Amino acid sequence: MILVNGEQQNTIAVTDRGLHYGDGLFETIEIIQGQPVFLTEHLARLKAGCCTLKIPYPPTALLLEEIAQVSKNCTHGALKLMLTRGTGGRGYRQPELVQATRFIALHPYPEYPESYATQGVDVRFCTTRLGLSDVLAGLKHNNRLEQVLARAEWQDEYQEGLMLNLHEQVIEGTMTNLFVVKDGVLYTPKLGLSGIVGIIRQIVLSLALQQKIPVQEFELSRGFVMAADELFLTNSLIGIWPIKTLEKKVYSVGAVTQLVQQAFTAYKASTMQKC
Repeated sequence: MILVNGEQQNTIAVTDRGLHYGDGLFETIEIIQGQPVFLTEHLARLKAGCCTLKIPYPPTALLLEEIAQVSKNCTHGALKLMLTRGTGGRGYRQPELVQATRFIALHPYPEYPESYATQGVDVRFCTTRLGLSDVLAGLKHNNRLEQVLARAEWQDEYQEGLMLNLHEQVIEGTMTNLFVVKDGVLYTPKLGLSGIVGIIRQIVLSLALQQKIPVQEFELSRGFVMAADELFLTNSLIGIWPIKTLEKKVYSVGAVTQLVQQAFTAYKASTMQKC
């Protein structure tokens, strides 16, 4: 099912600024037995992004109602919630009156092998670089051409690619956030100039502190990442994937990764019980 501004349809206005300029934000939300996972966190990030981009945020009750309508009969799926600045004329200037477009679509859940979570995935570095912006960094905005180009660099031999920014700092995967374990410390890239602040990233940082794992947000070089003891990836659909090879170098699914996975699984289950 697809809802556009609350109506069941699969078209948007050709004048929508999301189409012309990527002028909007989106969230990708796992659905289990009709229940959106980590919905509070997703809506909080969406609202914060709307504040930054000055896009009117719809009433939360309206979003909850429409998300429930789309999700209610879903056993396991992936819901995409998108807000754009709505329709406008030619040119970058915003309309005098901005009326955001709401787009909610349910997709099949991507079925990944269980081994990706237990044994890990094969990863490479991408040549496409992320740009720098202290205004847009962290936001899950609709401009994702860098990720599109990076993902086109390989076919099926890898499950993910790591992206550096123009300062040659390792930032994230094309669809994931990155964590590095070195000497018992959990590192994750600083995202002040590039990258997306992921929902699961924030949860993992909190859980790690609860588990007494030292945590640092750090400017990670390629060499630092390659020298890691353990590596893992996160996003809202995959949860946590260990990295078993990076550029053919082999890594183990170590004790810190396993501890974080266990804590995350328990936390996710507890939040679902509250629904």
